[in-house]
Amino acid sequence: MKRRIYLSMKSLAEARELWLSRFDLDAMATAEEIPVTAALARVTAAPVMAHRSSPGAHQAAMDGFAVAAAATFGATPDHPRQLAIGREAFPINTGHVMPPGTDAVIMVEQVPDPEADPITVEAPTFPWQHVRRVGEDLVTGEMVLPEGMEITPWAQGALLAAGVTRVTVRRRPQVAIIPTGSELVPLTDLDRDLPAGRLPEFNSTILSGLVTEAGGVAAVAPIVSDDPGALAAALKEAIAAADLVLINAGSSAGTEDYTYQAIDSLGEVLVHGVAMMPGKPTVLGVVAGKPVIGNPGYPVSAVLSFEQFAAPLIAGLAGQRLAPRPTLTVHPAQNLPSKPGLTEFIRVTLGRVGDKVIATPLPRGAGTITSLVRADGLLVVPALSEGLEEDRPVTAELLVASADIDGTLVVLGSHDNTLDLLATMLRRRDHRLRLSSGHVGSLGGLMALRQGRAHLGGSHMLDPGTNTYNVPFIQRYLAGAPLKLINLAWREQGLMVAPGNPKEIRTIRDLTRPEMRFINRQSGAGTRLLLDYLLQEAGLDAGQVQGYAREEYTHMAVAVNVASGTADAGLGIMAASRALGLDFVPLLPERYDLVVPETTFADRRFQTLLAVIRSREFQEAAAALGGYDLKDCGKILWEQ
Repeated sequence: MKRRIYLSMKSLAEARELWLSRFDLDAMATAEEIPVTAALARVTAAPVMAHRSSPGAHQAAMDGFAVAAAATFGATPDHPRQLAIGREAFPINTGHVMPPGTDAVIMVEQVPDPEADPITVEAPTFPWQHVRRVGEDLVTGEMVLPEGMEITPWAQGALLAAGVTRVTVRRRPQVAIIPTGSELVPLTDLDRDLPAGRLPEFNSTILSGLVTEAGGVAAVAPIVSDDPGALAAALKEAIAAADLVLINAGSSAGTEDYTYQAIDSLGEVLVHGVAMMPGKPTVLGVVAGKPVIGNPGYPVSAVLSFEQFAAPLIAGLAGQRLAPRPTLTVHPAQNLPSKPGLTEFIRVTLGRVGDKVIATPLPRGAGTITSLVRADGLLVVPALSEGLEEDRPVTAELLVASADIDGTLVVLGSHDNTLDLLATMLRRRDHRLRLSSGHVGSLGGLMALRQGRAHLGGSHMLDPGTNTYNVPFIQRYLAGAPLKLINLAWREQGLMVAPGNPKEIRTIRDLTRPEMRFINRQSGAGTRLLLDYLLQEAGLDAGQVQGYAREEYTHMAVAVNVASGTADAGLGIMAASRALGLDFVPLLPERYDLVVPETTFADRRFQTLLAVIRSREFQEAAAALGGYDLKDCGKILWEQ
């Protein structure tokens, strides 16, 4: 099968306009009649008229005595009126029907002796005082709800008060989801070990939830293998039963991506390829007058493609309106270069530092589903832009409540596995608090503190001249800034290698062997500085290390490269090596500290974090990760 390349990729704006203008949603929508009690959040498909008046009879609005108002005229404290119980005054409770001949209620607290007969009335009342008259709220035949209105809990109450027990609403659109790919394993088989190269099929669960949120009803078809005939048959069957079809995966330009062919064989392809990232492989088409979307297989791409193209149609068919997300001005924690010509969506965590909200980017890969879980906001890089600049204000779409942002501590600097552990335990200690960590390297963390873009930094920079950690760099880049240096842990640094150490790597000198493939940390990272120091100590040049220029931003990313076989070794911490079942060649212990400005140290949020750091629970959990010595954990080692 030949590849089908994106010959006429559309911009995001062009694709949305072409797509959404193709369908008359009001004409496509259908209606159904359902009980009012089951109609919450549904949208009326026709005006709803009252079947009875509300209230249906004159009712008392207060507890007291029902009377004819004229009988009280002229009453004063000096010249009260006496009204006989059962003939001129009738005891009544709120909501009860008014007795014949009465048109007012005297509140019980205005009667000197409510138990007397006759009662004494010391002030006149007027007709219909404290009385709910017939039809005060609704009159028979009056419109209760117009067409196109979402039914709220109080709207349900109004309908029932008007005697309406069933209501005609827009039917929820039926959305068929067809997962494709011979490598996929159904969720029912996930209790067993997956063979190499097989993947769990979880995208349909994500998409089903998004369909529900948009107002539709999802139906997931069985997994379709990479077979063009099988996919076309599944699409034909889905079209007969659904209002909209989502084909997940197979929309790209690979030799086994058959979504384009399936749609093209049964209908019309409107768009193949959208200039957005993630989400470029989206296919938009029409089969039998119904919308069909070829949704990319990577989960982040699938979600963003759904939001742009599927959600508006589903909501429109359901008669609902998608409310735009709230926005906020934020400042990127680092430069975010982007490929011109593509609209890019970047997931970020957010935290308020001083008078700025700092946006720390999460991994940008289309397959990193955890970036969706952790994201607080979304930055949009326009197609004509080359990216976003560090600390330059931009607008972010909010994915969380603004209160979550105010409860976030932002830590920028070197990566360490214990930061994720701290984030979990901080949230457990106080659900209003969160820890957002950005991996910009130790030096990047100090620069972020100098520029007021972080609450605290993580640093493990060794100064060979003094054989000390962090202090010389702080004195150079943060001279005079009041701060504290608090130890988080001593940790073992070494070479992460494949299980069994098949290449027999023992020292830093082994990295210069011709067959060796190395994976490095980014420039400015403390681990990168450590590597440079070790190479210098051994009299070696960085150019002798094959892979020195290959960079990753975390210890876990380095470990994954070794575990997957794309590298033979990487310098990192024992905890990352152990987490992925790698062997570890220890080289030296190092000190990982938190650089904490005085303003942060005095902050209630940080004091809660410090209590977590000093807790036995955290220290035992950190030690269990492997390669950590907690002898100085939580201690203030130096102040400036």
